[in-house]
Amino acid sequence: MKIAFVYDAVYPWIKGGAEKRIYELGRRLAERGNEVHVFGVKWWDGAGIIEKEGMVLHGVCSPMELYVNGRRSIPEAIVFSIRLIPALLKEKFDIIDVSAFPYFSCFAVKLVSVLKGIPVVITWHEVWGDYWYEYMGWRGFFGKRVEYLASKLTHSPIAVSAMTKRNLELLGVEGGSIRIISNGIDLKRIASISPSAEECDVIFAGRLIKEKNVDMLIEAIYHLRNSIPDMSCNIIGDGPEKERLIGLTCKYGLLDSVRFFGFMEYDEIISHMKSSKVLVLPSSREGFGMVVVEAFACGTPVITVESQRNAASMLVSRGTGLVVKPDVKELGDAIGKIITDGELRKKMGASAREAARGYDWENKVLELSSLYEKAIKLSKI
Repeated sequence: MKIAFVYDAVYPWIKGGAEKRIYELGRRLAERGNEVHVFGVKWWDGAGIIEKEGMVLHGVCSPMELYVNGRRSIPEAIVFSIRLIPALLKEKFDIIDVSAFPYFSCFAVKLVSVLKGIPVVITWHEVWGDYWYEYMGWRGFFGKRVEYLASKLTHSPIAVSAMTKRNLELLGVEGGSIRIISNGIDLKRIASISPSAEECDVIFAGRLIKEKNVDMLIEAIYHLRNSIPDMSCNIIGDGPEKERLIGLTCKYGLLDSVRFFGFMEYDEIISHMKSSKVLVLPSSREGFGMVVVEAFACGTPVITVESQRNAASMLVSRGTGLVVKPDVKELGDAIGKIITDGELRKKMGASAREAARGYDWENKVLELSSLYEKAIKLSKI
């Protein structure tokens, strides 16, 4: 098969769940003899079209800021989508897989699909629904409408979680047409990585944006300061909230307890996870929560929070971690419970490793290949 993936952010220049999914699936599909192309913003130096790990990367436009004032840039999404059309029209693909967000590229891909008779798969990491109003105020009406229209562009939608599937159904998408293919992990690679020599109590890894609620984690650490004075927390990642979060850490006098790191290479993140007692992900919004499954594979329990838009909360059970209300005290109590109870942590770690076995990327590639082949056959009928 000749496959095109479309998403403006490209791994490893941009590190996030959607980017990592395309990278992991794409290179494995290429290893199996497929011709894999990735269309995104040209984040790299040099030629606009390059080859990387068996995939052909197409930089369709110059780099632009993905976030403006803490929100995804609409001009960036529009420019990328417009430049995407001629780039895709230059070649003929068997199938195009476009990530739903930030939506405009879905309409560009649909146009190319109609002009060239190529089946389209849209991969949905999240469905925002009424969250658009919280994100953009009254302008959220337009975001919600665009999301609804995007849901009508394919007969082969992919949801990365059961929560996303449910929310697509709420948009009116026929449940039987939605295929759940979750994100995955490289179990062999994770098993080969040694723990960091620097042990830590709590770790957070992810983009530092408002929805991740890292401020809640910092406040929870402050809540525990008297009972666990030597507690340590590593925050790995970067983003528009970083300076504010550092300021909050200074305000609470936690600079000795909370350390900030920028984006790390994957192996280094895993190494730190393995040497941490618990991973905390207090997000109010997660399309899947790949970092949760990565922590499971490391044998590290996870604490996350209850939220109707946090799909990560559906990954965590009592055996693998704790799901608490988005409350500073509850979060702090849960952290304290796990890091001070070695026996509980050991049991959760064993359950977490067992749970991780169901998320190997190799299985996800087989599921995706099957879906592509079916979509291609249906398009020829």
